[in-house]
Order: sequence, then C-alpha cells, then structure tokens
Amino acid sequence: MAKTIVVQQIGSPIRRPAKQRQTLIGLGLNKMHRTRELEDTPAVRGMVNSIPHLAKIVEERG
Repeated sequence: MAKTIVVQQIGSPIRRPAKQRQTLIGLGLNKMHRTRELEDTPAVRGMVNSIPHLAKIVEERG
C-alpha cells in the first residue's frame, strides 16, 4: 500500500493570486474545511508547502 497524506483546506482563495487558486484546484480542494486523501509524492508535498496559509497536512498514513 502506498503512503498517503490527508490534506485540508484551511483558508479561502478569495482575493488570492490565480496561481494559488489553481494550486488548490490541483489538490482537489475548493471549499473551506474540505479534506482530501492524496498520494504522498514530492509534487503533492511541494504544492501544499507553496500555500501553507490555505492548506495543511492533517495526517500521514501508510
């Protein structure tokens, strides 16, 4: 079984640059407090780390 992480949206994309909004959409997040279980890859980690004010890693599984 592959390692996964649970990512939660903690901030609103309103009045944020388009690049940050697109990063949220790329992670599959679009509404406040939504969570998503994603594969733990360097690309996903980099996306979450680029918007720490909008998304956080809640849990690591595997």
